[in-house]
Amino acid sequence: MPQLNPSPWFAILIFSWMIFLIIVPPKILAHSFPKEPTPLNAQKAKTASWNWPWQ
Repeated sequence: MPQLNPSPWFAILIFSWMIFLIIVPPKILAHSFPKEPTPLNAQKAKTASWNWPWQ
């Protein structure tokens, strides 16, 4: 039964994780986004209490 022999499957597992952890993240992080978010205003919004006419 070939599935009981761990040597080729373990090597495939290690190589696939090496690809996912070493090669793929720098390629994904190298993408630039055309519209970077910019903060509009750092001031805190003024909140006023509500005046309920029926209380």
